[in-house]
Amino acid sequence: MIQAQNIHKHYGDLHVLKGVSLHIKKSEIVSIVGASGAGKTTLLQILGTLDKPAKDSSTSLSINNEDILAMKDKALSRFRNLQLGFIFQFHQLLPEFSALENVCIPGFIAGKPKKETEAEAKKLLDYLGLSHRVGHKPGELSGGEQQRVAVARSLINNPAVIFADEPSGNLDTASAENLHKLFFKLRDEMGQTFVIVTHNEELANMADRKLVMSDGRIINP
Repeated sequence: MIQAQNIHKHYGDLHVLKGVSLHIKKSEIVSIVGASGAGKTTLLQILGTLDKPAKDSSTSLSINNEDILAMKDKALSRFRNLQLGFIFQFHQLLPEFSALENVCIPGFIAGKPKKETEAEAKKLLDYLGLSHRVGHKPGELSGGEQQRVAVARSLINNPAVIFADEPSGNLDTASAENLHKLFFKLRDEMGQTFVIVTHNEELANMADRKLVMSDGRIINP
């Protein structure tokens, strides 16, 4: 599903990623762990097409058999919208919109019909136990509920891969455990691939595979 070779990233004189290579299979849940500053989030952003690696003739990145580094910006944006979902530590919901409206946004960006998108959003919110909260705005939801809305939003276009950056880092223990179990339920029932950056050892160890990063490298490929 994801194949990356020789990924480097520099920020000025700082060499953040130092030749990272990895292969993630379809429907695999992979956690990425390591100390702060190891390069985890930078790697996730590059794999998620939110940032670009340094140009190098031996560098490559493919997702779902698509050559990411060969794509023009417009094609890459559409690929990201349709094929990739994102969940962040701070849910990034828009406060002026309801749960339903927040979930629908990626579908509307993709140009999908309003009626069809809202029906799918309601189905996802119901699946996630939020059918009674569709009209509530983020400020009226608990932290766990907000994060489940963010999960529904990440799923609205039925993406091939979900990228999650510290998804349970802002949740209480019970909500975090529920979110972790949800990822595996989604994988088993919907077939998504998950790439999760986390400091939560319980979640990291639940994954099919745990990649450990140190000083810009994966030390246990």
